[in-house]
Amino acid sequence: MTNALSVHYAQALADAVFAPDANLTPEQAVHQLRIAVQLLEVSPDLHRVLQSPAVSRGKKIALVGRLIEKEGLARLIRNFLMVIVEHRRVKDLRHILESFEEAVDVRLGLARVEITSATDLTDEQKQAVEEALMEATGKRIRPLYRINGAIIGGVIARIGSKEYDGSLLGRLQALRQQLSPVS
Repeated sequence: MTNALSVHYAQALADAVFAPDANLTPEQAVHQLRIAVQLLEVSPDLHRVLQSPAVSRGKKIALVGRLIEKEGLARLIRNFLMVIVEHRRVKDLRHILESFEEAVDVRLGLARVEITSATDLTDEQKQAVEEALMEATGKRIRPLYRINGAIIGGVIARIGSKEYDGSLLGRLQALRQQLSPVS
């Protein structure tokens, strides 16, 4: 779940990443922000320190600076993280990342598709599903795979509010509705 402030920070970062003078690609920016989020979420103690009002902003910034310096993150991402720390938004960083990924996909013209299957799909199956979805939607897609054994077999693809249900469970439910008496 995202909030308006997270979206605001994500849009600001996307503006900077898509600026003509940005020194990294949008994909690199997403990857580096993921690394930063993982670094900052690894330790509950670190998370507490970064959110504590008892620790000065200067100490927090220095601590984050040392952590991310080791990762070799781009200057733009480092500066963005410093703003997040300075404005005490570390607790929102996961939501900011999610909003940033969405903003990048929108700007790249990619439709985010949640694809749910009963079991892990092979690479060939994934490719076939992705090609079918691109043909059905007329858009390039960013697939997000999930597993849910309850669907028994097949796949369910969700793009925004539109759902393509090719699952065995969906077919059984449709059949049940067709066979049930009309009240």
